[in-house]
Amino acid sequence: MPAILRFRFSWKSSNQQKNNKQKSILEPTPGGEYMLWKTRFVKLAAFSIGVGFGSMAVAQQAVKIEQPVKVIVPFSPGALIDLIARIYSDELSKKIGQPVVVENRPGAGGTVGTQRLLNEKPDSNTLLFVSSSYAVAPSVQKNLPYDTEKDLSGVIQIAYSPTLLVVNSKSPYKNLQDLITAGKKQDSHLNYGSAGMNSATDLVGRYFTQQTGTTITHIPYKGVQEGVSEVVAGRIDVSFPPIALALPFIKSGQLRALGVTSMERSESLPDVPTLHEQGVKDFDYAIWYGVIMNGRTDASVKAYFAQQLEEINKDPNVRKQLESQGLVPKSVQLTDFDKYISGEIKKFGSIVTPVP
Repeated sequence: MPAILRFRFSWKSSNQQKNNKQKSILEPTPGGEYMLWKTRFVKLAAFSIGVGFGSMAVAQQAVKIEQPVKVIVPFSPGALIDLIARIYSDELSKKIGQPVVVENRPGAGGTVGTQRLLNEKPDSNTLLFVSSSYAVAPSVQKNLPYDTEKDLSGVIQIAYSPTLLVVNSKSPYKNLQDLITAGKKQDSHLNYGSAGMNSATDLVGRYFTQQTGTTITHIPYKGVQEGVSEVVAGRIDVSFPPIALALPFIKSGQLRALGVTSMERSESLPDVPTLHEQGVKDFDYAIWYGVIMNGRTDASVKAYFAQQLEEINKDPNVRKQLESQGLVPKSVQLTDFDKYISGEIKKFGSIVTPVP
């Protein structure tokens, strides 16, 4: 039967310690116990405590931003993502005590701004504000100069805007099932208007036809506002606008909302059910907004900005500004945001039309 190991602290004279200088720190006693020299124990304990406190100090060491922060917006001034970026930039500057400079870099569906981020040094404290078009680009543009999932990292998703399926208030389609039934007929002449090929309001229309097995012809416009106006005028059948754009027409009785495209109902229209609730299982489409950084930026810096932006997201005044634009505040951070983006890239990959 093996001996039970016990530890016993023992005092020894300086001569005894000197004679046993080269012996192991643990020395067996005749009774099978182990004697731990006091002096070595104290040194070991002191070393262990020192290492412990040192590790805690490193772990708790705060990231300090000592230079201006740059925010890149990959779309023109006045776009919704530009408005969001400026709201957050103002609040971020107050929190970190540094200037936050917004730089608009529009072009190529957001890829010009993304490339601008990657051209910056990883430690330059540069943030990129993006919309869901960021996850569309890999499928639309086959020759992107970067790998979205490898070269970039998600920091935080800050909000999303569900879209609505709307028809004219005088339309014969009184509910979602009426529309789906009509769209499944061989002689279906239904159509929907969007902001253009591969725009967010086009992709949701294509996603809808895929999930419901309907035939609805796409009619592209220069902006989603035109598509909505055409539905109001009765010249086209359907549109999928953001809630904020459709709401005034719904309240005035010009449009009828048949469903919300996200998995949750909108607080702005609590009586309008989701498509999922109405039988289009797991239908989940929203225009989302978030913040990206260079994938080579230090993880602690990305975590720092995620925390700061999360706190801004909770600010009642900021939430009020977002909600006035039909946006729903939402926080998905770091690796969870990366996973979400990967899922979006796969989803859009099955519905977009590649551009040669």
